[in-house]
Amino acid sequence: MNEEAKTSKYVNHLGAYKYVKRLLDIIGSLLALILFSPVFLILAIIIKSRDGGSAFFAQTRIGQYGKPFKMYKFRSMRMDAEEVLKSDPELYAKYVANDYKLLAEEDPRITPIGRWMRRTSVDELPQFINILKGDMSIVGPRPVVEKELAEYGDRVDKFLSVKPGAMGLWQATGRSNIGYPERCDVELGYVDHVSLGNDIAIFFKTIISIFKKEGAY
Repeated sequence: MNEEAKTSKYVNHLGAYKYVKRLLDIIGSLLALILFSPVFLILAIIIKSRDGGSAFFAQTRIGQYGKPFKMYKFRSMRMDAEEVLKSDPELYAKYVANDYKLLAEEDPRITPIGRWMRRTSVDELPQFINILKGDMSIVGPRPVVEKELAEYGDRVDKFLSVKPGAMGLWQATGRSNIGYPERCDVELGYVDHVSLGNDIAIFFKTIISIFKKEGAY
């Protein structure tokens, strides 16, 4: 049995919702990419001028039905990020102990413009490309890397039954302030109450959270 068939039991009640949502994703992502095109250009020039590296960073995440895809962000780290971090054993140990995260202020990998982008979530703007392609939705559980799926245990099929989103309940309720295993319950709460009305509520809650800089790393 393929992954789509295994997870269909969680989404077979959605009806026309998924088609309306896809239409809104296409319209919303197109408008966002047009509106933010000057920001894309300016940031690309600034990031590339610093070290000559790519302005974008692509990381493999796990999407709906377990399909991997490349999620895009503006690059906020140095090109030699991993070497810099591992050169400080004490800081690297802290990074591992803190669920592979560091505060931007103490992370030597992050560039000055990268710190600003992370505080304001501007580094996430390229994900509108993922939304337009159909990898992601505007609203949904945040896509995770493969190793994080283990956190969901026997609920992983439920988690993968909906399309991941650029904005989600986890972001709207604290982002990095909420770690595993509580994060699993928050993300699966979205699956339990999926609806267009809930998506709209999460969208505005996430915008408020971004402006408050809650849980921004």
